[in-house]
Order: sequence, then C-alpha cells, then structure tokens
Amino acid sequence: MGKDSKTSGVHVWLVLMKAHRALARYATKSIVPFGLGISDFAILELLLHKGPQKVNEIGRRIDLTSGSITIAIDRLEARGLVARGLDPADRRSRIVRLTPQGRSHIEEVFAHHEAALEAAASGLTKAERRSIIDLLKKLGTSVDVLAPDGET
Repeated sequence: MGKDSKTSGVHVWLVLMKAHRALARYATKSIVPFGLGISDFAILELLLHKGPQKVNEIGRRIDLTSGSITIAIDRLEARGLVARGLDPADRRSRIVRLTPQGRSHIEEVFAHHEAALEAAASGLTKAERRSIIDLLKKLGTSVDVLAPDGET
C-alpha cells in the first residue's frame, strides 16, 4: 500500500463496509425480539411509511427477488400482519396493505428500532451526522454516475 492508502478508494470501501456491518448487526438485534427478520421488517416499515404498495414495487424498493418477496409476503399474511388485494387501477397487480394488527406491530417495532439506531448514532454530534449523511449521498451519487442502474 502506498502513502495514500488511508484515503484510497479501497480504504473508503473497507471502512464503509465495516461500519455497515456493525450497524446492520445492531439494527437486526433491535427487531429480532419482535419476531421479525430484516426482510419482513423492511416490508412492514415500507408499508408503514409509504402506504399500500404493489408486490413488485415492494421487491424493487427493498431489493428482493420476486420469489423472495412472495414468500415474505406469504409469511406476513399468515401472521395476520398484511393483506393482499387486487389493485383497482390494474386488476393484474396485487396491492399489499398493513392490517390493523400489522400496523400496531410495526409501530411498536419501529419505535424500538428508531431508539436503538439513535443510540447507535449517539457518538456523533448533529453536525457530524449532517456531514456523514451529505458525504455518503455524494459518494452514492458519484457511483451512480459511473455505473447507472447497477451496471459495472
């Protein structure tokens, strides 16, 4: 490694990856006591904050294959947390909604999760949080310019 190894693209990747892994483990621990895995949580959180969604839109937004999203929604439906129905605008599509039980459950889980992530970020000042958010957005945007739509 050269003298600039601490600022190289590889080093940026390694530090970012390690930070992501640590945060992901911590975030997952905040939802496991509520009987949810990360995919199920992501679906419920999306429905809580964005409202009813088409099945394929859920898969696209949380980056799950069509088979995986179907299995996850089946699992959540069996637990009474979501319900599927026809899309009134396009009867070929299915819309997924939170049930009242699902809304209550994800509101409780999300409040716990939000508090856990606030604790995780407590080592940063508000100014540092703004800086890291801005820098990560800038990094993501610059990568999207290099490889739009995930192309390499």
